[in-house]
Amino acid sequence: MNKEHLRKIVSPTNTKQLSSLVKQGESPTLEFKRTTGELKEGMHTICAFLNTSGGIVLFGVKPDMTIEGQIVSEKTIREIAQAADRFEPPAHVSIHSIKVKTGCEVIVLAVEAGLDIRPFTYEGRAYERVGTTTRRMPQAKYERLLIERGHAKRRWENLPAEGLTLKYLDRKEILRTRELAIQQNRIPPDTNRNIGDILDRLGLRINGILTQAAQVLYGTKFLPDYTQCLLKMGRFRGTEITGEIVDNRQEHMNAFSMIREGMAFLERTMPLGARFPKGQIFREDRFPVPLDALREILLNAVMHRDYSHYSGYVAIVIFDDRIEIRSYGRLPTGITVEQLSGRHDSKPVNPLIAGAFHRTGAVEVWGRGTNRVIDMCKKLGVDPPIFEEREGFIIVSFKARMIPKEKGKDRTLQLESQLESQLESQLESLDLKIISSLEQESLSRSDISRQLGQKRVSGQLNKIIHDLLQKGLIEYTIPEKPNSRLQKYRLTKEGEKVLMGISRKSEKQ
Repeated sequence: MNKEHLRKIVSPTNTKQLSSLVKQGESPTLEFKRTTGELKEGMHTICAFLNTSGGIVLFGVKPDMTIEGQIVSEKTIREIAQAADRFEPPAHVSIHSIKVKTGCEVIVLAVEAGLDIRPFTYEGRAYERVGTTTRRMPQAKYERLLIERGHAKRRWENLPAEGLTLKYLDRKEILRTRELAIQQNRIPPDTNRNIGDILDRLGLRINGILTQAAQVLYGTKFLPDYTQCLLKMGRFRGTEITGEIVDNRQEHMNAFSMIREGMAFLERTMPLGARFPKGQIFREDRFPVPLDALREILLNAVMHRDYSHYSGYVAIVIFDDRIEIRSYGRLPTGITVEQLSGRHDSKPVNPLIAGAFHRTGAVEVWGRGTNRVIDMCKKLGVDPPIFEEREGFIIVSFKARMIPKEKGKDRTLQLESQLESQLESQLESLDLKIISSLEQESLSRSDISRQLGQKRVSGQLNKIIHDLLQKGLIEYTIPEKPNSRLQKYRLTKEGEKVLMGISRKSEKQ
């Protein structure tokens, strides 16, 4: 909603103000009626103003902006007041008149936008304003506004989670939220480590009862009651979902785990490219889409989706030519997909869920996320994402080539084979270097990077460390806090065996 829509509706109180207002012409917030003979139509417009941005109806002004006024009797005022009583829910309509010539007055009806108590109906029907036209509100929009009207006190996320107790929540994840929130100065440092108290502070437990937001954020058990806490991850050959399935995972998990697992899947699946920036001697490794941009969109998908439907989910779908992140639900009323690429207000559908992520520093609260994503893409020369609403889902698509550019089928296969063998040898070499660097002592990622002669921690290094963790060759020194700034890595027993086997092989040679 832009600034014009947010401004307070100011009614004219004298002929000078009236003349100035009329000169502006009819608009989304102003309509002219010749007389109160058009009272019913005028009330339809007042209803539309209540449901959109507020506005003023002037009786006694022609469509060509001629101010004529009309004779106003006690009966006229009574009829207007009676008509104003036909709004549901009851609406405050400001009614007054301005004398414009002998015996004639312009009647001014003004209302502010109803916002938190929309939708309004007049005589049982809802109306909306589109440009300078008043029209019947579509049934689907009316139903959505009805749901939003009750949203503040009775949202899906703040309803009690039946049967949920603290033992079914991820204690480590809750404590991780506390630690990050303290680091971000978003909760007091003296907040104790009692997970019930932490949930109270986050608004996730009300009067001792855990909410469904607590289940979404920190749950450990989802079936059979929370089937919508689902993350789908798939890699398909070609450009359609009917193509060959290369990788397919569907897992029920809490919101924080969705972000970690989703990003790990993207890093594992996207090809890692390299280039030498102009004037630089160090190679720059990068993915076809900035990881931070993908993380921001995935965060939005997890935080702002509709959790009320049992069949909803979040999906990461990778094709040969693009990456799609899908989330079940619609945009908040008043925000369009076009606005996501420009200025727009933050209107979280699930403020408790979004609030928990905000406390950790993962997101802001100012509605700038999509704008930042576009900026990230532009800086790397990548096409900005495309936003769509389709079949009940919000879909964000990034153009990204996932396979080498075709130059004839045989040549493509040959190049792919060469690239794969080169990459395998590089990875094997780096695997061994990383394992060897941990032989004597535990090291952080930046320590390992320096040991390898890299200027900074590269995306490739992150990927290999992740793979070595998955293979059980290395492990965290602080396993209960994977994201700790003090985190280091050390060899496991299996890692030591691998290193010993390589040493023996070298001695024989």
